[in-house]
Amino acid sequence: MASLLVQSIDQLSREKGIEPQIIISAVEDAILVAARKYYKSNEDLRSELNRESGQIEVWAIKKVVENVLNPTREITLDEARKLDKDAALDSEIKIPKPTDVLGRIAAQTAKQVIFQKVREAERENVYAEYSGRVGEVVNCVVKRSEGPDLIVDLGKTEGRLPRREQSKLESFQAGERIRVVIVQVEKSSKGPQVIVSRASPILVSRLFEMEVPEIYDGTVVVRSVAREAGERTKIAVLSKDRDVDCVGACVGMKGMRVQSIIRELRGEKIDIIEYNEDPVGFAANALSPAKINRVAVIDPAAKQLEVIVDDSQLSLAIGKKGQNVRLASKLLGWKIDIKSEEEKRQEVETQMEQLVGGGTPISEIPGIGERTAEKLMEHGVTTVEKLGQMTPEQLQEIPGIGPKMVEKIRLAVNNYYSQFEEGAEAVVAEETAPEVSERATAKPTVEEGEKAGGVASEPVKEPEAETGAEEAQPDTSENEVDNE
Repeated sequence: MASLLVQSIDQLSREKGIEPQIIISAVEDAILVAARKYYKSNEDLRSELNRESGQIEVWAIKKVVENVLNPTREITLDEARKLDKDAALDSEIKIPKPTDVLGRIAAQTAKQVIFQKVREAERENVYAEYSGRVGEVVNCVVKRSEGPDLIVDLGKTEGRLPRREQSKLESFQAGERIRVVIVQVEKSSKGPQVIVSRASPILVSRLFEMEVPEIYDGTVVVRSVAREAGERTKIAVLSKDRDVDCVGACVGMKGMRVQSIIRELRGEKIDIIEYNEDPVGFAANALSPAKINRVAVIDPAAKQLEVIVDDSQLSLAIGKKGQNVRLASKLLGWKIDIKSEEEKRQEVETQMEQLVGGGTPISEIPGIGERTAEKLMEHGVTTVEKLGQMTPEQLQEIPGIGPKMVEKIRLAVNNYYSQFEEGAEAVVAEETAPEVSERATAKPTVEEGEKAGGVASEPVKEPEAETGAEEAQPDTSENEVDNE
């Protein structure tokens, strides 16, 4: 009987992976619970397994005192010496309690206690084992589905693959073998919950370690990974050896290494990028396959970059639904603002216009009160030029401005611009007045010259018969001019 109990304990410890002492303690506690339930007393009961006889012994412990105040826990010295000759004051006496009278109900209670203790010990072992394996890639078999989640068999326990940790393009059937990464181990009332993932960036990093020997031995280092599961992954690698091409090592001959990982991820696209300590150079690499013209650091403290590309490369740099720039931003840990050359040119022109002339404040318009000006400025209308571009409907959308106020503003703006028009007309009149006066003074001078016998505006024609006179006329005219 004794050997059978010890053999059963050893066999159970091997099956469950539990220390034999844990099972022995569970059996002792179970018998103790059954004894307390049977005797229904407040005695201090203790139990112990006798490995030689194979019996579980139960004792009532009493303290030796001179005057007994609590008979269930204390005993006099004379009574104690009847049980043990060596008893002394303040010592403890063990009084044996029979266990063969416990009965079927007590045995059933002991059985439940043993099962509970063994189950708790098994859960603690599972938690201790898997809590140290977070980030490890394991092979598992899909067991069943519970709603959107999948339950997988990890061997000693079950793991949960939540919907948020599944790839968008993947679907699995019961009995299918897959690779997952352990991301979290939680304690719960039902035991330890092992959470596994197929969407974590850690999975891609561990798969590269398994496929690329240079990463496994530390020659090539994975610096960062950005992933959108099922669609695209960007991984930044760095070589510690100048003679080793980090990107080529990860791609492999004819792309064999990276293709193996792509097959494992069910066709997910992977971009392998060379890491650079300089964020400007790293950003240019991370936004591949787009060609970058230039990168500027806007705010180093806030980690913000501005990237300028050609108009033809803008859509490629942003990617489908912003995927390319979003993954690049995750990879760098910086905020990236992408602009085309045309957008940057317009932005610079706008800034130059603001520097050259910021516009006239609306407070300088006569006829617009302070309250009206405050309402306009609250809604972004701060200059006369911007106010002049607004329609009556846009003005009426501002709270507190009605049709009458709109008409008043229109008249005030028109009067403001009309004063510049009147000033321009006055300037034009002043410039044209000297010209008119010069013409008026120049005309009498010409007439006086004609009257004085000067050079005529039109030549004088003589009769045709007097030909000799005509030939002599030019000489006379020249002489007259010389005389003058």
